[in-house]
Amino acid sequence: MNRADQSPVAPPAARATIVFDGVCLLCNGWVKFLLRHDRRGRYRFAAMQGQAGRALLQQHGLDPDDPLSFLLVDATGAWTDSDAIVRVLAGLGGLWRLSGVLRLIPRRVRDLGYRLIARNRYRWFGRSDHCMLPTPEQHARFLD
Repeated sequence: MNRADQSPVAPPAARATIVFDGVCLLCNGWVKFLLRHDRRGRYRFAAMQGQAGRALLQQHGLDPDDPLSFLLVDATGAWTDSDAIVRVLAGLGGLWRLSGVLRLIPRRVRDLGYRLIARNRYRWFGRSDHCMLPTPEQHARFLD
């Protein structure tokens, strides 16, 4: 799913959707971080447990019942794993664009680290019985 033909450092097009594990506490923390730092409102969110999130995962060849990655979809393509993280951070603008330096680390190495955390996210960070509830101000940025 990583797009080798597209630079993951280039900021995503106007609106992008991030599909995340809605019961993972680490993933919820990531979404809260993005809500705080995405001042332009570039990112929308869909929990993979919801209808829109499941559909996007399936559309891009990912198993919604065995999620090992979050998914970033924008007008130019779809990304997973460490390429998606670098692309999302760069899309925040400002100093976050410097995250592009992570591209100097070979993708295989970055993805090994990403997958280690992804496989152990519930054990290390915990899980919730329910998906994150956005505030009324944030609600419009969530697809489900």
